[in-house]
Amino acid sequence: MNTNGEGIGHTGGYTLFIKGAVPGDTVRARITGRRKNYGFAETEAVITPSPDRVTPACPVSDSCGGCTLQSLDYAAQLRFKKKLVEDNLTRIGGLEDLPPVNDVIGMETPFRYRNKAQYPVGYDEDGRLVAGFYEGKSHRIVRADDCLLSPETDRAIVRTVLTFMELKKIRAYDEKTGRGLVRHILIRTGFTTGEIMVCLIINGRHFPEAPALAALLRSQVTDRIVSVCLNVNIARNNVILGREVIPVYGEPCLYDNIGSLRFRISPLSFYQVNPIQTVRLYDTVKRMAALTGTETVLDLYCGIGTIGLYLAEGARRVLGVEIVPEAIRDAADNAAANGITNAVFSVGASEDIFRDLPDSDVVVLDPPRKGCEASLLEELITRAPSRIVYVSCNPSTLARDLRILTRAYAVEEIQPCDMFPHTGHVETVCLLSRNK
Repeated sequence: MNTNGEGIGHTGGYTLFIKGAVPGDTVRARITGRRKNYGFAETEAVITPSPDRVTPACPVSDSCGGCTLQSLDYAAQLRFKKKLVEDNLTRIGGLEDLPPVNDVIGMETPFRYRNKAQYPVGYDEDGRLVAGFYEGKSHRIVRADDCLLSPETDRAIVRTVLTFMELKKIRAYDEKTGRGLVRHILIRTGFTTGEIMVCLIINGRHFPEAPALAALLRSQVTDRIVSVCLNVNIARNNVILGREVIPVYGEPCLYDNIGSLRFRISPLSFYQVNPIQTVRLYDTVKRMAALTGTETVLDLYCGIGTIGLYLAEGARRVLGVEIVPEAIRDAADNAAANGITNAVFSVGASEDIFRDLPDSDVVVLDPPRKGCEASLLEELITRAPSRIVYVSCNPSTLARDLRILTRAYAVEEIQPCDMFPHTGHVETVCLLSRNK
């Protein structure tokens, strides 16, 4: 199976990526596209089901582009993700002399784990207002009345917004014409605080009915909604969020805790979407960093400072770097709110300002899916911190970056963590120590 949830099958020596098939299935499939050495197909019938095949809990999992692995038993999903990491590091990355990949840290209950969801709003073929998720490899909205990965309150919030739009004759955004007002419904939930934020992404700056909608949401859904705001996005592109946020009710933020730390989260903040697994992921980073209180820790791609602040108690000082100015402001506010005085955060691209930072004992890397810039990795090798903890959301770019770093560092441990059950994504934490 690949990370898109397509079974990789063979017939007559020809490889097919087959939607709706899982490892161990024998299927009858219809070919939908051909290339010279491989093709694409869709399952028409399962002739012999895999022992790992299960009935998806979600009724639209076959069409929604979100949960591509729901037909696979969860224990098998974890085995698949472990092998995905192994294959990327050894077969694709060509890395040798690595320690065995640890079993994936999974969830006891792999549903209702998301603290953030973005629901596109539009119309179905009959012209009815709908919200849900995009079908795989398309921008057709699949109606999802209740996403099983999100809190149950999301369902009531989305239904209330759509009913209000119909009552007030408020149009959804049309990608083809660029007309219409409401583009997405963004919902964030603080799992430890219970606070909820509702943010409507709109194609304009004016939504006169917004205060009435905020009052309706708090009265009919829950008074745990502490923030209702608007996000302005008038661009004709696929980017969901714009840069301007307009408060409607409360402050344009909510608060949530990771361990003993409290964080301020805005609509634009990067914040791990699975709070249960985030604690396990960060505890893994802390264990690998092995801080004694004397180290300077450099937290690159730090976002709103969550990892750096989580490590600050055990470090002499923490220096965080992030290219998004709003995230750095949040990081500084979060440090102050938690009484942390040994953490400083700077705006800039990590690869550009790393060389201007003081020497560090431990470097934490948590880059986006594209991985680290080669120039940053070369500078790391030159500066030679004693330990590097690399947090990766993409095994293929992790493999590429480790090929550079292993010129001077040994990989001591590889620990995958399942941050997104029922999807093809896997987070991996690697500990690297400088060669003597």
